[in-house]
Formats: sequence, C-alpha cells, structure tokens
Amino acid sequence: MATVEEKAALPSKTHEKSSALASSDDALGLGVALNVSGHKQELQRNFGLLSLCGLGVTSGNVWFALGGTLNVAIYNGGPPGVIYEFIAASVFYWIVAASIAELASAIPSSGGVYHWATVTGGPYGRTCGWFAGWWNALAWLFGYASVVQIVSAQAVSMYAVMHDGFVTQQWHVFVAYMIITWITVSIVLYLNRALPPIEIVAGFFVVAGVFISILVCAIMPHVNQRPYATNFSVWGDWQNQTGYSSSGFAFLAGMLNGAYAVGTPDLVTHLAEEVPHRNIPKAILFQFVFGFFSGFFYLISILYGISSFDDVIDSVYPFPLAEIYRQAAGSKAGSVGLLFLAFIPAFLSCIGCCVTASRVFWTLARDRATPCSRFFSNVNQSTHNPFRAIVFVGVFVTVLGCIYVGSKTAFAAFVGSFVILSTLSYIAAILPHLLSGRKNVVPGWFWMKGAVGFMVNGIACAYIIVFVVIFCFPFSLPVDAAHMNYASLITGGLSLFVLLFWFVRQSTYVGPREVILDAHVLAKDAL
Repeated sequence: MATVEEKAALPSKTHEKSSALASSDDALGLGVALNVSGHKQELQRNFGLLSLCGLGVTSGNVWFALGGTLNVAIYNGGPPGVIYEFIAASVFYWIVAASIAELASAIPSSGGVYHWATVTGGPYGRTCGWFAGWWNALAWLFGYASVVQIVSAQAVSMYAVMHDGFVTQQWHVFVAYMIITWITVSIVLYLNRALPPIEIVAGFFVVAGVFISILVCAIMPHVNQRPYATNFSVWGDWQNQTGYSSSGFAFLAGMLNGAYAVGTPDLVTHLAEEVPHRNIPKAILFQFVFGFFSGFFYLISILYGISSFDDVIDSVYPFPLAEIYRQAAGSKAGSVGLLFLAFIPAFLSCIGCCVTASRVFWTLARDRATPCSRFFSNVNQSTHNPFRAIVFVGVFVTVLGCIYVGSKTAFAAFVGSFVILSTLSYIAAILPHLLSGRKNVVPGWFWMKGAVGFMVNGIACAYIIVFVVIFCFPFSLPVDAAHMNYASLITGGLSLFVLLFWFVRQSTYVGPREVILDAHVLAKDAL
C-alpha cells in the first residue's frame, strides 16, 4: 500500500479523493502531519493576526504608493481624477478581495491563487493552476522590484533635496536599489523568526507615518501663510491631459494608478502555512479598510497642500513626494523629515514583498512547476525558510535593476505589468469557481452564501476582464517608443513562455492537492 506522501504526490481531481486520502487508516497509522496543500508542514507558524495585519498594511502601503505615483496619475483628470479614480478602483478591489478571502478561508495554502485555481478548475484545474501560479509569481517578482525602485528613488531624492545643484543620475538610484534589495533579502534569509515582530513595528510606522503626514500637510501651509489649493481645484477641476478625446476613457485608464496602490488582495494569503488560517480573511479586511481610509485622507491633505502642480510634474527629484512635501511643509528640512517618515515603512515593505515573492515561487517549485524545482523547493533546516527560493528572488530583482540602468523604459515595461499579471492570476481562480456553480470548493468559515457569492464573483470577473484590456492601452496620446504601454507585450510574451514550459513540464508537473480542513491527517496548527 502506498504511503501518504506517495499518495500526496498524485494530483487530486475531486473532493472525494482528497477526503479519502485524509481519512485513510494508512495515513493515520503513519501519523504524518500535512497542511491543507497536502504537503508535509515544513514552515513554522510564527505569524499571528497582529503581525499578519502589519504585513498587509506595510507591503500593501496604499498611501505611500499613491503619493509615489501622483506625478503620473495627475494627467488622468487632475486632482479630482486622482481622488475619484482611487475610490472607483478601491470599490472594485473590495469585491475582488472578498472573492479572494473566501477561497483563502476554504483553502489556506501558501500557493494562494495557484492552489485555488487548481481546485476550482475541476477537470481543467492543472492547466488553470499552472497559469495562475506563474502569472502570480511573475507579478510578485515585478512588484518587489517596483517597490525597491520607488524606495531607492526616495532615498536619492532625500539627499538631492538637501544638496542644491546635485543632479540625480540613474546609476545613483541603481546603487541604492542594490543596497536595499540585498539588505531586505538578507533580513528575510537570516531573521525568519524576527519577521513577525518586524512586521508589527512596520505596521506601527505605517499608521503613525500617515497620521503625521496628514497633519503636517494640512497644518503647515497655514503656519507658513501659504495658500491652500481651492475646493474647486481639488474636487471639481477635471483636466484630461492624456490626449484621449473621451474623458470617460481617461477616467477608466486612470484607475490603473489606484489599482497599483490597492491591488494586492492576495498578499497575506501566501503566508497561510505560517499562520493559523482563520486569521487570513481578517487580515485582508484590515488591509483594505485601513488602506482605503488612509489613502483617501492622505490624498486630500497633499492635494490641498500643493501650490503648484507644474512644479511637481517638472520636478528634478526622481521621487514626486520630495517636491510635494517641500511645498506642503514650506522647507527642505520639512520635506526630508516627511520623506524619512515615509521611508521607514516603505523600506520595511520591501521585506514583506520579498517574503511574498519567495513564498509564491517556492510553492511552485515544490509542485515541480519551475526549472530546477527540486533545488528551489528545499526548506533550509537551519533558517526554517525556503532559503534557495529567497536567493533566487534576490537575483531576479537584481537583474531587473541592471535593466533599469540600461533603460528606464524597459524596466518600467516589466514592473508595469504587475497589475495585469496579478489580476489575470485572480481571474484564473475566481472565474472557474463561478462557472462551476461554486461547487468545487468546500466552504471555509468565511463564505458568501447564495446569490451574494455569485454576484460578488461575477462582478469581480467582469471588472478584471474589462480592465485588463483597458490597462493595456497607451497612457497618453500621441504615442512614442519611450512612452508606450508595453504591458500587453510583456504579459503576452511571458504567457507564451509559460505555455511553452507547460508542454515541457506537464508530464512531471504534480500540482497542488487539497486536504479538507477537518481531515485527520492535518497538522493541528493547520486549523
């Protein structure tokens, strides 16, 4: 008779097979502790609800992401466009997040959408899961690189603000990029047990940082007797500077900036095997509630504090908040102070992004979905983490940094595909869930019952289908090579690679399995 680990190596196509595996006398006799993915529990459950919430609000740092992309977002409608597009994107991502949360509650696996797509896809689950996993892994690799680049630009901008005449070069940002990448990778490699308290501290800095920034931007213009922006300019002065004749389309395209800020509903789900699973939907809820309100009030405060949008757009600093804070605070010292206040949680968010990217890649490797999968699937018994997968993430992000030195346009093309790749991975799990009548998943403790579940899943899928197309359009007209939106090219090219690799690896690809939450062979801490 096969051992439970041998059985676990066989792809499960139905809940009946998974349940039979979970209840077999052979499995019980061996006493092998599995997690919900059907694998032996290898990672330590170091995270609790508080540290998980800290990870969510830090790595999904909405207010910082909004401020860091304001010089781009301002073209799609001016200040009113920034605010209303953020609200619209947030509403749709709440719906996507609700769909993600119920799947995470039912199948708390570090694979996230990769595992869910395999289960919801039924007979097509292996294919759905393969694409969902690779799209999600690539998205998080690019997302990590994007955050590191933003923080690096912020560090260089802080120096430039205090040194008149200093002209920033791409290589300045690249040096900071390398330092930040490998410091954060080293922390994730060697301080695994310290990560939960680090995320709690990071969450504190995010909350304190946005609170202080809002107060300073709201109060200092009055103290310095500088004029505030008018109510009309903030709420009603719509300015379509995209070159598109339709302001409605400019609004829809501008939602990309809001989607970049809030579009990480799967962030905490990839730590499912390092935390009691009931905490995951709670952490998603906290991440999105805090993210929306902090981002909304932060936008209002900085938009009222800006006295010249032209200076923000034409700023010599590589990070737009440097000029925004200089205007709001009324001094260079005040600008650097606020930038440093944002730098601490932003730097710590790089740690969370590295953790997430490495966990996604590791879950693919343990199911033989990556090159050198046996090598990368190893969990180091000394550091108690997927050491080799973490190093791979660091090397991958380093290569992207080298691309940045050669061409900012090429780098932007890769990291700019984050939103599209991530949302494609979501729909690969949610759409089969909807089309199968939501019957392929055994409900977890958080489950949207009846028509509500169908409606929420349907709206989420419709949003993703429509906006994946819209987000591929050029950012503005007329188009030239330097300002083209290459997201469709990058997404298509990478998807072709994933497809070709599927034909190479499908015979040995295992895919995730599901063990029902009440199964007897589950590790006790999996519940």
